[in-house]
Amino acid sequence: MNEFGQGSAAGVRAVDVVVIGAGQAGLSAAFHLRRTGLEPERDFVVLDHAPRAGGAWQFRWPSLTYGKVHGMHALPGMELTGADPARPSSEVIGAYFDTYERTFGLRVHRPVDVTAVREGEGGRLRVETSEGGYAPRALINATGTWDRPFWPRYPGQETFRGRQLHTADYPGPDAFAGQRVIVVGGGASGTQHLMEIAEVAAETTWVTRREPVFREGTFGEAEGRAAVALVEERVRRGLPPQSVVSVTGLPLNDAIRAARASGVMDRLPMFDRITPTGVAWDDGRTVDADVILWATGFRAAIDHLTPLRLREPGGGIRVEGTRAVRDERVHLVGYGPSASTIGANRAGRAAVSDIRRLLARSPEPVA
Repeated sequence: MNEFGQGSAAGVRAVDVVVIGAGQAGLSAAFHLRRTGLEPERDFVVLDHAPRAGGAWQFRWPSLTYGKVHGMHALPGMELTGADPARPSSEVIGAYFDTYERTFGLRVHRPVDVTAVREGEGGRLRVETSEGGYAPRALINATGTWDRPFWPRYPGQETFRGRQLHTADYPGPDAFAGQRVIVVGGGASGTQHLMEIAEVAAETTWVTRREPVFREGTFGEAEGRAAVALVEERVRRGLPPQSVVSVTGLPLNDAIRAARASGVMDRLPMFDRITPTGVAWDDGRTVDADVILWATGFRAAIDHLTPLRLREPGGGIRVEGTRAVRDERVHLVGYGPSASTIGANRAGRAAVSDIRRLLARSPEPVA
C-alpha cells in the first residue's frame, strides 16, 4: 500500500477502493474486487468496526438458531453447507464468514471505526478512521443498519419504571420469564420475539402501528422482483429505504398460525402514551407492563458520509443501481433493495463492475 503524497497529511494511504463493512454486502464486494484483479492491501482495503467476523449476525440473540433464519444466501464463491440448524445463527454465520475471509485472503481490518468520509485531494476521497486515513479513488459503503436501532418517541416514555430495550439488545426469551411484556413492532423480529417470550412470560401484549399483513402461499421470483422494485422506487426518489419485508408481508407459517389461534398474536393499535406502569390509549384503555420491547427496526448507518452531502431533501441517498447519484465514486451496497442477502451479493458484483469502469476511465496521473 502506498503513502499518498502530493500535499496530503503524512500517514494517509492511497488505495483504489475502500470497502466499509464486512457483512454480506461488504464481503461480496471484496470478493468481486479480488476476482477482477485487485489485490487486498495493495489496491483495496476492507474496514470493519466489529470485533470479529460475522457482520451483524454475530450480535444476534442465542435463541435465533440457524434453522430459524429466513433466506440466508451463500456468499459468492463458497457455499455454506452442513450447518446444524439447532446451533445459534451467530455462531454458524460467524464461522462461515471467518472461513470465507481466510479462504479468499480478504485481510479485513478490525476493529476499525470510520468517523468520516470527505472530499480529498486530486480527485480522491478521504476516509478518516481509528487506524489512520485512506485516500481511495472509489468507496463501497456496506455498513448496513444494525448500528442504528430506531427508537420511536412517545409522551411519558421517560417516566416508565420498568425496562425498555430494543431488538438490538434482545437477550433471548429467558430474560422475560414471569414478566408482563409489551412487544412493539409488526416485522419479522417483532413476531419472533413475541412468540418466544409468550412461552415464558406472565403476559404479552402485541402493539403495531399498522395492521399486520400475513402472506399466504409461496413467495416466488416474480413476487420478489415486485417487492424489490417498490423499495428501489423509494431509493430512486431519494427517500429513506424501507426493508423488503415491509412490502412483502409476514409469511404465514405453522408457528404463526398456532400463535394466532392461541391469541398470542391478537394485535392492539399503537398506544398514545407511556405511563410509569405501562401504556395507555386515548380511549381509556391501559396495559400494565414490566418491559417494553421495541422491535421497531433500524435505519441505514450512513452518518459518516454526511460531509459528502449525498442526502436528498427526502432524507435518503438517491442511488442508481448502487451508485450515489451525487457522487459516482461512492457506491452503497446492502442499502434499500440490496439489503437482503441475495440482494447484497448482486449489489457487490454490480458495484465492482461500475467501479472498474470508473478506474479505467480515470487512470492515475503520471508522477
